Amino acid sequence: MADESVLAVYNNTIITDSKRKKNPFSTNLGRAQIIRGGAIIEVVNSKQAKLAEEAGACAITISETLANGGGVLRMVDPSLIKQIKQSVNIPVIAKSRIGHFVEAQILESIGVDYIDENEILTPADDQNFINKRNFRVPFVCGCQGLGEALRRIREGASLIRTQGDLIGIGDIVDLVRNVRSIMGEIRVLNNMDDDEVFAFAKKIAAPYDLVIQTKQLGRLPVVHFASGGIVTPADAALMMQLGCDGVFVGSEVFMNSDPYNSVRSIVRAVLHYNDPHVLAECCCGGLDESMAGLNLNVQEDNTVVEEQEEETSGARVIIDPQVS
Repeated sequence: MADESVLAVYNNTIITDSKRKKNPFSTNLGRAQIIRGGAIIEVVNSKQAKLAEEAGACAITISETLANGGGVLRMVDPSLIKQIKQSVNIPVIAKSRIGHFVEAQILESIGVDYIDENEILTPADDQNFINKRNFRVPFVCGCQGLGEALRRIREGASLIRTQGDLIGIGDIVDLVRNVRSIMGEIRVLNNMDDDEVFAFAKKIAAPYDLVIQTKQLGRLPVVHFASGGIVTPADAALMMQLGCDGVFVGSEVFMNSDPYNSVRSIVRAVLHYNDPHVLAECCCGGLDESMAGLNLNVQEDNTVVEEQEEETSGARVIIDPQVS
């Protein structure tokens, strides 16, 4: 019987793994379909992970907040990932830096269900992305346009995440613009003559075969989620009605007195995005409180902003202890 192990070569370093089996790209595409049509919730600890699972999230993505208020954002501590993974039964997504294939190797070895090569983290390689076809775990990659999405798919991404707001202020305008741009380019592509596709592929710097496949399907060849600025159930339903297959929701959703209801409402909004009556029920209660928290840049269990009232001047001062 032939040896089915995979030999991965990075520069002059050879990495072998006798347990690593050939896993066709199509298999990873099938695994990405499992979470299609759901809400992926960002969590920072096991408590939030359990709450997200109970509220109906299709998966969770793990993040952490810097204690120094700035600096390099890297892969989350593997021990935290293991702890959270043991506490839930839904898929776990962990982030690696762009181009940092060693972080991806570590995440794969500890058994995460998906790896997110995330642009919010500080890039490790500003020229090259990870060759995702060297891994048996599905990859999630972000994009802001159709050409970028198809380039990430060519590298082996099984799920595309159209990215909007990167700084967590709850502004959805960039996300709407990017999603509409991608959907608009696909509609233009659908109406093109086959001879025009060559020039279009060159214009957006995308692989021709994937451009043709997108034209034939009328959509991206992989599962397509939206991320960034999604705070309310209405935001989530908007992304679904624009043509996305699901949404990523930031940890801001936990910044109120009833985070379970907030997560549950977004999950319901994703499932019933075309039913205004259900959406109205989902949007009742808790939204103003959640949005107010975003304005203060406060994160649960990692509060870095304190409010103080100065009686002498009557002015309200926001003090950040990390800066002071």
